[in-house]
Amino acid sequence: MTVSYRQPGVVLTDRHFTVPLDHDAPKGETIELYAREVVATDKAHQDLPWLVYLQGGPGFGANRFVGKGAWLGRALKEYRVLLLDQRGTGHSTPANRQTLPLRGGPAEQADYLTHFRADAIVRDCEAIRRDVTGGAPWTVLGQSFGGFCTVNYLSAAPEGLTAAVITGGLPSLDAHADDVYRAAYPRIERKVTAHYARYPQDVERARRIADHLLAGEVVLPNGYRLTAEAFQSLGIVLGGSEGSHRLHYLLEDAFVRTPQGPALSDAFQEEVQGLLSYASHPLYALVHEAIYGQDTRPTAWSAERVRAEFPQFDAAKTLAGDGPLLFTGETIHPWMFDCDPALRPLRETAELLAARTDWTPLYDPARLAANEVPVAAAVYHDDMYVDTAHSLATARTIRGLRTWVTDEFEHDGVRAGGPRVLDRLLALTRDEA
Repeated sequence: MTVSYRQPGVVLTDRHFTVPLDHDAPKGETIELYAREVVATDKAHQDLPWLVYLQGGPGFGANRFVGKGAWLGRALKEYRVLLLDQRGTGHSTPANRQTLPLRGGPAEQADYLTHFRADAIVRDCEAIRRDVTGGAPWTVLGQSFGGFCTVNYLSAAPEGLTAAVITGGLPSLDAHADDVYRAAYPRIERKVTAHYARYPQDVERARRIADHLLAGEVVLPNGYRLTAEAFQSLGIVLGGSEGSHRLHYLLEDAFVRTPQGPALSDAFQEEVQGLLSYASHPLYALVHEAIYGQDTRPTAWSAERVRAEFPQFDAAKTLAGDGPLLFTGETIHPWMFDCDPALRPLRETAELLAARTDWTPLYDPARLAANEVPVAAAVYHDDMYVDTAHSLATARTIRGLRTWVTDEFEHDGVRAGGPRVLDRLLALTRDEA
């Protein structure tokens, strides 16, 4: 049943679709997709072109806007917008510790999850486009991992697109996961160094917390085992526009005095477990490295292996000296599947995915070189999550792509910048800027 309702300035409609789990087996098992159609109230009865939004991740549902927040207000000036919950996320058929056992054991679960990469998401888009637009092509906006999906779209089904806009999401076309993380750790270190330059008092605070965690086990209220490594992974917030400030405020309230001595405060523990838990987005942990799999080499816990090449991230070694503790960033590690109760039942499944050697290519360089779809991409200078050099190398291989390289924003520029980022990129696709 289709249901429409209103928020300030917009009309929303819930849309539901059934698609094959494996598009190469269209008569086989199906899954459900959910998307939210959004149109400006004063344009609700107009025949408008469509823009489909592909969220970052992997593993996150589309933004739940109220009204015309962030970039949405700009888009609604001329489009109907489809906010797609990519397969396995949001209100689409979920994939998590509760539902994956329906597939069978870890081997069956791992096989199932191979169908949750960019190529399957793009084929979903093409399957539902016929229902949504009547077959007319649409514009795609891809944020972060959504940009990875957009480059796959340009490779696999450019006929479905009138234009493509990418924000912080131009992937390397051929880098192995090891290459991605070897480029990532130095960027992460630069972000941490910049944080400590802004908040030098946090150097001692972070060391004190890590020292406390190395001295004894801390279990958060939700059952998450907070280790020193897990604490370091809070650095993932440093890639956002407000991340450094958020981390600072978290660290300043870490300890309280108790009859047994200093302890991590309830308020600190509550916020930390919200930041570290994968309960709301387990696919992010399960298939994150798989989004880089394109050949017969396994990803094999790449971020964990490559981290060993950067000993300055070792908390115990840092605390044995007097240097600052380095936080980490967008990296997935096997210990997360021991620490996080939302991931523990999926540890063996994750191991099987990490060992997989039959990944198929996600991008077609020849087709990208012949691209005819207007494309514009925001590349954020020293983006913590997506390597700038990799992005620019890819930009040079996509015919006609126009880049906007900027240090005005962090990775979340399309949100933090409001309508300005989308407005500029749309202008670039139209040769208006």
